Amino acid sequence: MSKNSILKKLALIAAGAMILPAFAAADIKMGIILGFTGPIESLTPDMANSAELAFKEASDSGQLLGGQKISVVRADSTCIDAAAATAAAERLITSDKVAGIMGADCSGVTTAIANNVAVPNGVTMISPSATSPALSTIADNGYFFRTAPSDARQGQILAEIVLERGISEVAVTFTNNDYGKGLSDSFISAYKGLGGKVSATVPHEDGKADYSAEVGTLDASGAGVLAVFGYVDQGGRHMIQTSIDSGAFDKFILADGMYGDTLLKNIDGDLSGTFGTVPGTDSKGAASFAEMATGAGIKGGGPFTGESYDAAALLVLAMQSGGSTDRAALASNVLAVANAPGEKIMPGELGKALRILAGGGAVDYVGATNVELVGGGEASGSYQEFEVKGKAFTTVRFH
Repeated sequence: MSKNSILKKLALIAAGAMILPAFAAADIKMGIILGFTGPIESLTPDMANSAELAFKEASDSGQLLGGQKISVVRADSTCIDAAAATAAAERLITSDKVAGIMGADCSGVTTAIANNVAVPNGVTMISPSATSPALSTIADNGYFFRTAPSDARQGQILAEIVLERGISEVAVTFTNNDYGKGLSDSFISAYKGLGGKVSATVPHEDGKADYSAEVGTLDASGAGVLAVFGYVDQGGRHMIQTSIDSGAFDKFILADGMYGDTLLKNIDGDLSGTFGTVPGTDSKGAASFAEMATGAGIKGGGPFTGESYDAAALLVLAMQSGGSTDRAALASNVLAVANAPGEKIMPGELGKALRILAGGGAVDYVGATNVELVGGGEASGSYQEFEVKGKAFTTVRFH
């Protein structure tokens, strides 16, 4: 192009007679880090899809920060490998430059990511499923939150349920990590405090070929019921199968890490009468989310799906409340959008919430799980008591 041609085009632009091509602003990148491989890999696809449902809802509303869209970047926490999880989170934060992270999932990798990557870089994490009581006291500088309640509460509720069912003595096995140890300690303390007897406590490692030694020790204790605090796709399931095969136990007490359809599908034996707890509520918001999830091909009522949708929703609303994608602004607004005062927001109402916030109003996000963040960002939480009947999980009641 000649010099005269360039000058002519510049003159036309200055006069408003020529419009330059419009370039869309870059998408807002949000991270999702969950164990897409590992001991809960059957649970995480629906968890991730539930979070993406919230992100898509916010994008499609046209209300997010003046009409911006969210681009999701997924990463694999593995659930159990802290080094791999930290490296994956490092990529999300430094290479992909995400504004915030929905995750992680299991307590050990969540702690590692928070301590080593997210908090030092000032990136907000909202976990839908990391439940270790130890996470309540990490030095998070206001960057870590969770929509699943602490196992300090789950252990207490489960202990009460066990004794209400007339079970005065149990044996306990737990996956030998932060999650398993924290839940086991919480349950045992509460159960003994209420008068129950724990005849044996035996940790188990994930990934072993044989669990007969652990089951043999538990069987020798004389207890008739085994509490299994492990993972549905790993050692916990194998502890149950070994117990059934050897005749050591035929009735089990479970917690959230063991709740999943693959347990009933993969166990060779009858689990009828087995019972336990998983975070859940029978609220209006839970019903609304279940309908939304089913419509999107996600199992309504699946473990930690509502918590995942809510975690993503909180990230979006906090970003809108802060008026930018600035990481520090996002973190400082999470509690404000999660709690009163403000207009109550249910699943499917993110566009409405974004409009209210854009206009300077306040919202109180209720969501799928009756979100209420206490302390430094802990979910107060409700639990579903379930029981296995035949080849299905049935709901007994909510606590």
